[in-house]
Amino acid sequence: MSEDILFDFLHSEIVNYCLNNNNKENDFSSLEYIGFNTGYRLIERLTRDVPRFKDELETMKFICTDFWTLIYKKQVDNLRTNNHGMYVVQDRAFRFLTRISTGTKQLEHAPKFVFFTCGLVRGALTNLGINSTVTAEVQTIPACKFHIEINRN
Repeated sequence: MSEDILFDFLHSEIVNYCLNNNNKENDFSSLEYIGFNTGYRLIERLTRDVPRFKDELETMKFICTDFWTLIYKKQVDNLRTNNHGMYVVQDRAFRFLTRISTGTKQLEHAPKFVFFTCGLVRGALTNLGINSTVTAEVQTIPACKFHIEINRN
């Protein structure tokens, strides 16, 4: 329980640090970069004793169950795919948005709390051999949808 609070405070301080040290307002690239490096390293430890995934969908299921549970102490609420390289991961009570009150003004500040997770997922997938683009959408607080587009080059 106490490590959950520490993780929340650490995330909050990372957000404040990145936004205060960037000259550009709404430049979340440093938050995404920190998340990318963290996800890249975490998935390496988490999959050390796991056999190789047979396909992309199995990898995504692993991200939505084991990886998400490790970080957020719960599985995602919904995983959808169009079977053409686009996945939508929905979390109806996203951890970093649960302490924000609802309202249109607060909705404007929600993106800064999801960019770390976008990087986290992208870094994990990159280490697993899947090149992707991860974006987030917050329409109502505390729900969040992560759009994962697989880049096929």
